[in-house]
Amino acid sequence: MNDLQRTPSFRLFSGNGLAVVPGLFFLVLLLQLAGCATVEYKALEKVGVHKRDLLARRLDKAREAQTDAREQVVSAYERFRSLVAVDDGGLEKRYKAMARAVERSADKANELGDRIDAVESVAKALFAEWRSELSQYSNPSLRAASARNLKTTQARYDELIRRMRSAQARINPVLYVLQDQTLFLKHNLNARAVSSLQSEVGRIEGKVAALISEMQQASDEAERFMRHMETGGS
Repeated sequence: MNDLQRTPSFRLFSGNGLAVVPGLFFLVLLLQLAGCATVEYKALEKVGVHKRDLLARRLDKAREAQTDAREQVVSAYERFRSLVAVDDGGLEKRYKAMARAVERSADKANELGDRIDAVESVAKALFAEWRSELSQYSNPSLRAASARNLKTTQARYDELIRRMRSAQARINPVLYVLQDQTLFLKHNLNARAVSSLQSEVGRIEGKVAALISEMQQASDEAERFMRHMETGGS
């Protein structure tokens, strides 16, 4: 197993969970590679995929990524707890299972970061477009109503992203501890070394509990925001 890195790995593509018309698939990928988000959104709008739709889809993917990351981190913690709690031989097998779980957790954490970045990108474009279109109203009452709705939606979105980033930030402290234990055990895989790590279980458990709580709050906030967009955030 390769040593785990604390620096997030770079990814070639940042997925957004969008089902694109076949003829535009490679165009969208090329635009993403070039960083031309504005051009990408315009191309998608030509085939009926608007920023609001794209935001909803990316939020769904971000929530899925949150769930995956949470479950994988919990799995890695449980592997660690099992490793240090049971003194019946088979250390090598349990260590390898733990190391794989920790590595998958790091991958899921990176994926979650990508998903949140994708949400922020399209949300920024959506709100910029919304603000620019206010000047196009000829009816002052409608313009004022749209401006109020924009303000409310922006505030809800800001709270959503704050919670999502806060939950994301809970992952690394857990991963760092688990990565440390993995690296230590890689070269000290014996009963005495494993026994010496039992005190870490409680410390990690507290971090995992905080992570689960933060992620649930972020998921609840995402659901509220999506309901707002469906019913009033237009």
